Amino acid sequence: MKKHVSLPRHSVSVSGIVQRPDGCILAIKRADDGRFVPPGGVLELDETPYEGVVREVLKETGVKVAPERLAGAYKSMKLGVVSLAILCRPVDGRPQTSDEAVSVAWLRPAEVIEAMPEARAIRVTDALSEGGLFVRAHDGTSLL
Repeated sequence: MKKHVSLPRHSVSVSGIVQRPDGCILAIKRADDGRFVPPGGVLELDETPYEGVVREVLKETGVKVAPERLAGAYKSMKLGVVSLAILCRPVDGRPQTSDEAVSVAWLRPAEVIEAMPEARAIRVTDALSEGGLFVRAHDGTSLL
């Protein structure tokens, strides 16, 4: 009889790349590690990626969004988390802090590159680029 071996499992998350008409991008400063990142989180089993990004961005920032398109897939090789970056536009609400976000800000794309770790900033630059769907791997901070 073969012994059953439990393999590690992946987690699937979404990152909302929310862009205002003036080009600014919605960012949160995480409560747990103090880093600026796009809002997002783990998908629930019963929701689509677009439903999940709407829920997560609203929960973390108070901003309701309309998803526009999938921009890329990003895997943390350290944690086994695959995050789908989805370009969105804001439709309602004002930015506010939450349990997960000690600060919420609209950043210019150049500020995003300075404020966010490379593995998060690339999601924004990819979403703002023409060129289709990007697939990248990272270690949680830097691209691999």
